[in-house]
Amino acid sequence: MKMTHKFMTLAATIVAAWLLTISAQARSYTKETLNYQIVYHWGVIWKHAGNAQLSVHRTAAGNYNAQLVARTRSWADKIYKVRDTLKVSMNPDFTPIKYDKITHEKSYFAHDVVKFSYADGKTTGRCSRFRKDKPTVNITLQSPGKAYDMLSVFYMLRNLDFERIPIGKTYTTTVFSGKTKETLTITYKGVQDIKLRDGSKHNAFHVQFSFTQDGRKKSSDDLDTWLSTGEARVPLMFVGKLPIGEVRCYLGGKLND
Repeated sequence: MKMTHKFMTLAATIVAAWLLTISAQARSYTKETLNYQIVYHWGVIWKHAGNAQLSVHRTAAGNYNAQLVARTRSWADKIYKVRDTLKVSMNPDFTPIKYDKITHEKSYFAHDVVKFSYADGKTTGRCSRFRKDKPTVNITLQSPGKAYDMLSVFYMLRNLDFERIPIGKTYTTTVFSGKTKETLTITYKGVQDIKLRDGSKHNAFHVQFSFTQDGRKKSSDDLDTWLSTGEARVPLMFVGKLPIGEVRCYLGGKLND
């Protein structure tokens, strides 16, 4: 049962604005912290299984540091304990500089680091994979244009001018994560009314995502996210399918509740 791990993957589904070519006025952050409740849903079962916190702050140099932390609650720890962390440093335009993925799930621990560089119209990712009792593996990934990671693309999405994007429009981009290069496809589904776990109702932009590898092979089920229609474009809810049921991530709560 990898519900919080699914949330980590959800962050990767957020597509970069440079590909969409439709951007609103650039959004900037001094400091922001968003908390989420991770809920397992199957039929009549609704179980609060974990929590996540997404934060970002601007450095004195004008760059950004962001972090996503996910953890299971005490009851879920007994089934499948998760303590995962994503970290990224970004340029002022939200292109990544260095990405850290720390995975600690049950007895499994891994640490992936990707260092990004941009030249000659392409992105290069120098990836190092650290594992317990195993030699470090170094991998180089490349992609035409700009490529992102599972966290930096999250902030790019929030700079899009959704009012100018036709419903049903589809775009693609590339994401580096550890040794993996994935093609990310986004479909804009329009504005919908949604209800969060606390009962509050919101008007939100609905975006659907899918992953493929090697151009064709689907690497995960489709994922959906809803962003507030206000200026901040706050991510309100994520929904992803599981082999049995689904995982829903709602804005609200605290990391340790």
